[in-house]
Amino acid sequence: MKITSTAVSLTVDDVAASAGFLAEHFGFREAAAADGFASLVRDDAPNVIYLKRGIEVLPEGFRDQRVSGIIVAFTVENLFAEYERLRAEGVAITMELREEPWGERLFQVTDPSGVVIQLVDWVTPAGQ
Repeated sequence: MKITSTAVSLTVDDVAASAGFLAEHFGFREAAAADGFASLVRDDAPNVIYLKRGIEVLPEGFRDQRVSGIIVAFTVENLFAEYERLRAEGVAITMELREEPWGERLFQVTDPSGVVIQLVDWVTPAGQ
């Protein structure tokens, strides 16, 4: 098997709002869109696909579910600069900047449909 690309597909109530948020604040661009569907791309990240809750392309038992318990994480080069940029753009920070004992430094924002987007960088944990 040869994988030629990777995407995460998220079921949301408002495809346009989620796609617009990712484009405006994270530099994704729309590669394809239709009623209830949007595919967003960046050269340096997996594709993100938004599907409207209830769309028939989803298996019948999953159509009415929306994204829940999912964190879309992007590792970035300058976490502090991204934090300040997003704050300056008026994006609500839903988890403030923090550092975990295992060396992960992160903060989170949430898109209009409730999708949690986490920005991360890594530091060497104390004592290692």
